[in-house]
Amino acid sequence: MEYDNDKLIKPSYRIELFYWGLLGLFNPIFNSLTHFLHEWKMWPLVFIVNLLVLPAYIAYSRLLVPRFFFGRPPLLFILLSIVFFAVVQCILWGLNSFINYQLASTEIPYFTYTTSTFIRELLWTLFNMLLAIAIAFIKKALDEKDLIVDLQKDNVHFKLKYLRAQMNPHFLFNTLNSIYSLSLQHSDKAPEVVLKLADVMRYLIDDCNEPKILLSKEIAFIENYLEIEKIRHQADIRFTVEGETAGVMIEPFLFISFIENGFTHAFNNSFSNPFMYITLKAEPAQVTLTVINNTNIDLETQAKRIDGIGIKNSKSLLELLYPGAYDLQIIQTEQLERKKSMIRLRNARERLKLLYPDSHTLDIILGNNVFTVSLILKTQPLDQMHHRRG
Repeated sequence: MEYDNDKLIKPSYRIELFYWGLLGLFNPIFNSLTHFLHEWKMWPLVFIVNLLVLPAYIAYSRLLVPRFFFGRPPLLFILLSIVFFAVVQCILWGLNSFINYQLASTEIPYFTYTTSTFIRELLWTLFNMLLAIAIAFIKKALDEKDLIVDLQKDNVHFKLKYLRAQMNPHFLFNTLNSIYSLSLQHSDKAPEVVLKLADVMRYLIDDCNEPKILLSKEIAFIENYLEIEKIRHQADIRFTVEGETAGVMIEPFLFISFIENGFTHAFNNSFSNPFMYITLKAEPAQVTLTVINNTNIDLETQAKRIDGIGIKNSKSLLELLYPGAYDLQIIQTEQLERKKSMIRLRNARERLKLLYPDSHTLDIILGNNVFTVSLILKTQPLDQMHHRRG
């Protein structure tokens, strides 16, 4: 993109260039074939005459039509068009006269101003002016389309900023609750948590304003958050990263709400052996986050709690960033239901095998009331998308 005094200069549309090419070639080709079919040496002269007049039509379409035709009384435009028509006729008369002067030895009727020549040039001028007006309308429609696209992009951008502004305080509130809990316990680990929180704050301030960041930075952020929660909760908390994460880009602050949900809604310290297993798997075509934890909350209650602010905002972000290119699954299996239905157990096992192929982990999961959140982002198709002008 180029700028002139901070004003964006848009390149010409391909379809607009096509019609200008049509306007520049149709007249000379038609006249050459009708008047000089066997005198091909005269063809360049016909092309040159039309080429010299073409800038006038471009100026008419780019300057006069937008300023005096769109949204204005037609009288002034009609008067200016008449003046333009007369100017073009004068230019054509001058060019034809000059060519006749240069070819004085052989008078050519095509370049000699007679009644038929005058009528021919009149009709071609009117035709070219109408085509120039049509091109101006096409450009106006394409400009308006681009404007709508730009406004939609700005709208999405401001929505993203608004949703992230809501999510960040929500996350900090939960983290400060953890520090408050440790301070009540007079824990020696409170200073360590404050240092971890400082790293988290640095991430929120420096990286979360970028549209995309390296997945490795998001992973480091999740690890810091989990270290804080491990100090607060006496539980089996595991975070596993699979696949090649180098060079993978992701939107910041996208996964944390689904991890927070395990602590704030589903996690319950009344368990003798509470656990949370988190897996982040990077593949060439997608990134998968899986969060599994045990819970004693029934499915109906958990379904109501899943609509908290953090999860709602994360779902909204997914709709904006990955429309049609993400899959969010929520699975809950309960011991009582499994005893009643082996089909339910079999279905749960098949679905969980895709997320946790390790049989030992599967046995632990299926031996408890568990709550599972699986988020799959189809990253490759989005990386290949780009806006084309046409």
